[in-house]
Amino acid sequence: MLRSILLGLVAGSRAMTPLAAVANAARTGRLPRDSAAPPLLAHPLISAGTGGLALLELVGDKQDKAGDRIVTPAVVVRTLNAAFAGAMLAPRRRRLAAAAVAGTAAAAASYVSWRMRKTAMERHSQATTGLVEDAIVVPTAIAAATAR
Repeated sequence: MLRSILLGLVAGSRAMTPLAAVANAARTGRLPRDSAAPPLLAHPLISAGTGGLALLELVGDKQDKAGDRIVTPAVVVRTLNAAFAGAMLAPRRRRLAAAAVAGTAAAAASYVSWRMRKTAMERHSQATTGLVEDAIVVPTAIAAATAR
């Protein structure tokens, strides 16, 4: 369940990163053996597509015109992506609980990470603060998706 929570926390900052990490782990056979991930998630096109979307989000986040992560549609997308990704890491019998905790963590982390980023941007640029955030969340998502 900890891995699902970690993916939820990541989704609070980067909506697509948890899904990309889980799809890549599925493609490379690094998901837990008892995970609930469907075989389609392991397809190379799914992995490439989610990875591409995650990369676009990483780049877009550094732009001055990037929208706030706490607008309602963004929080909904973060919550749903985290819930799905979190459920895919859990054993089948714990999918619903994993989805709930991942989604809840994502919604809460959206607001906390937004406030932290806004505070950091009082002293540093959007690009710099975004890169620091990326350096924390990307490895966290990969570790959560691939830990045995």
